[in-house]
Amino acid sequence: MAQTLLAFDFGTNSIGCAVGQSITGTAQGLPAFKAQDGIPNWEEIGKTIQTWQPDLLIIGLPLNMDGTEQPLTQRAKKFANRLHGRFGLPVELQDERLTTVEARAEIFARGGYKALKKGKVDSISACLILESWFENQLD
Repeated sequence: MAQTLLAFDFGTNSIGCAVGQSITGTAQGLPAFKAQDGIPNWEEIGKTIQTWQPDLLIIGLPLNMDGTEQPLTQRAKKFANRLHGRFGLPVELQDERLTTVEARAEIFARGGYKALKKGKVDSISACLILESWFENQLD
């Protein structure tokens, strides 16, 4: 059955967002949400959820390269719990090691330094998080 998913790349100043379909296994970036010390405008997130009607939310889990947790890991988990609590949708965490690095490389390949705007990096990171989640479902 086809599923619509929303992915979030949690950050303290900006939260990237992407939408994807399970049939195609691809994602497209949506505008990033501004955040104040990790707290987004929940109303804006609610509007995005209402627009896309996702079946599942995927939250990028920031880990150190060796797989250990970093300070942002707990905050991303808390964000995931708040999303679940507010909107009642199932939430899954996806290891996001390297997605920001990949996103920067991808944007740079497409448009050079000028394209490296923070919100754009976050949204492409959210796309990569979602696409890596899709890939893991096929394994």
